[in-house]
Amino acid sequence: MLMKQLKEDIKGRSFHPVYLLYGEERYLVRQYKELLKQAVLDGGDEMNYTGFEGSGVNLLEVEEIADTLPFFHDYRIVIWEESGLFKSANDFTEYLPQMPDTTILLFVEKAVDKRNKLYKYVQKNGLAVEMAAMNTADTKKFVAMKLRDSGRKIRESTAQYFLEQVEGSLNNIENELEKLIAYTYGREEITKEDIDAVCSVQVTGQMFKMLDAAAAGQKQELMQYYHDLLELKESPMSILYLLTRHFNILLQVKAVSGSLSKQETAKKIGIPPFSVGKYQAQCRRFTRERLKEMLQLCVNTEFDFKQGRLSDRIGVEMLLVTLLDSRHA
Repeated sequence: MLMKQLKEDIKGRSFHPVYLLYGEERYLVRQYKELLKQAVLDGGDEMNYTGFEGSGVNLLEVEEIADTLPFFHDYRIVIWEESGLFKSANDFTEYLPQMPDTTILLFVEKAVDKRNKLYKYVQKNGLAVEMAAMNTADTKKFVAMKLRDSGRKIRESTAQYFLEQVEGSLNNIENELEKLIAYTYGREEITKEDIDAVCSVQVTGQMFKMLDAAAAGQKQELMQYYHDLLELKESPMSILYLLTRHFNILLQVKAVSGSLSKQETAKKIGIPPFSVGKYQAQCRRFTRERLKEMLQLCVNTEFDFKQGRLSDRIGVEMLLVTLLDSRHA
């Protein structure tokens, strides 16, 4: 609803006096910051725009700029990024009711405290919009739209595979799509082979492949995925960390399976929504007890590293061989 209102404000140039854009999806935050800025300026020059950044900005300076009437234009816009005002006590709310109607104030933050006095003021008198990670369906639509605009198309199953292979931020997804578009010049459809050929491998994707191979008892494939990670300059120690994190996520997913939606699961655990189904499918291949056992083995292996009892590479390879015994759900 709030996102819809923001879009309507931009389209109709009917503005709230103060906006707050925040959240984990930085691509959307940047996109709507620019869209709102351009809507307020409405083709005018940037004489009526002022930007501030950081928590060390003098409040009186911001107020002075905000009090300045626009120059031959309807509005002035002031954008303050990472002000820190939404996570600390301050008296800026006392100024805002006095701000001229011709000034639009936009705050851009990574995180906020919703108990904060300024947040509550913006929520009541302006528009506070959280840019959360998009769900799987919307992310696929984003992919399809970007490809369609470049004369490409992609099957839904291939789009899902693409999302599983690349790092999940929209900014990175867009970068990987640009590589695919360039690589497939002269062709219309994006294929799985195209993705394998040009997209940067997501380490998380390799973790899934390793554990799938382990669950299937495929020793050769398991070790190949491990060596692929080594070739990507991942150290054995970082691979152990990733395995530990992966088992921890699988345990959390298994614990909430059936009680939460995919979107709720993603938010609670802190993983991309489009990856939830993959985690759910994989955790079904292991019992909870086996996942706990493997997580403990990861912790023990790290302890042995630090005690100098074995080298990191040998320790991880021994751990991977142990994974081959986990073929029971």
